[in-house]
Amino acid sequence: MSPKQINVVGAVIDRGGRILCAQRGPNGSLGGMWEFPGGKIENGESPREALIREIDEELRCEVVVGEEVTTTSHEYDFGVVTLTTFWCELVAGTPTLTEHAEVRWLAPTELDQLEWAPADVPAVAIIGSA
Repeated sequence: MSPKQINVVGAVIDRGGRILCAQRGPNGSLGGMWEFPGGKIENGESPREALIREIDEELRCEVVVGEEVTTTSHEYDFGVVTLTTFWCELVAGTPTLTEHAEVRWLAPTELDQLEWAPADVPAVAIIGSA
């Protein structure tokens, strides 16, 4: 049987040259690892629509979604995650923790100091070298 396919989006939110990094809660899958906030694309949604909805739900913020950073796939024990990350601009709100344990604003060159979820690593490398 082929593994479950999970399509997700992540927001690379830039504020004054610093990138928002979100730490997953300790109890879910990939607990304690860092990621770009976002989530699953629901049926009938475009990736950009999903990202706007997810950032509102997870962080109580409003973003404008810009250019795609990259799309990567990673096979986990629970399925294959295809993650598309987009540059985003924070236009309203202050990130509020609803699902994450912590958020940090880091310079692109500091991103590699965190333990990132495997699907996010390619985007971290692109942003860190941009």
